[in-house]
Amino acid sequence: MALITTGSSFIRDIEQSGALAMYVPLEGGFEGRYCRRLRAAGYTTLNFSARGLGDLAAYLTGVHGVRPPHLGKKDIRVYYLPPVVGYQLENLPPKSKGLVLWIIEGSILSQQEVEYLTTLPKQEPRVKIAVEMGGDRAFRWTPLKNALPGLLSAGTP
Repeated sequence: MALITTGSSFIRDIEQSGALAMYVPLEGGFEGRYCRRLRAAGYTTLNFSARGLGDLAAYLTGVHGVRPPHLGKKDIRVYYLPPVVGYQLENLPPKSKGLVLWIIEGSILSQQEVEYLTTLPKQEPRVKIAVEMGGDRAFRWTPLKNALPGLLSAGTP
C-alpha cells in the first residue's frame, strides 16, 4: 500500500466516466483527502447527504418547493428554492474545471435515482458525481453505471 497517494487515478476516472460509486472505510477520513485532491485539481465540491432529498431531478436541476415545519400557529407555506446545480454552476470561479457533487449515504438511493445520476454528467458536462455507496476496508471506486447491477441484486427498488 502506498503511503502517499496522489489521487490522479481517481480524478482521471471521474473525468472519464462522469459519475463514480465509491466504497469508503467506515472509520472515515478518506472523503476529506479525496475532496481536497479534487479541489487542488480545479474542481469545486458540494457535499450533501442522500437522505431526505426527495425528487433528485427537481432538487438538482429544477426550481423546487420546500415546506418549513408547521408548528400549529402559522400558515402552511411553501418556499421555492433555485436548482442546486444551476445555481452552483453560475457561481463557479472562472478557472474552475467544474462541479463535483459528493453524495454520502448513497446506498439508500433507488435504482431510478442512480440511473438519473449516471445521466446527469452527460446532460451537463461540467458536473461530476461521486456517490458513497457503502463501506469497504480500503477506499475504492467504480463507475456508477457498473454499480447498477449490484443494486438490482440487492433488491433496491
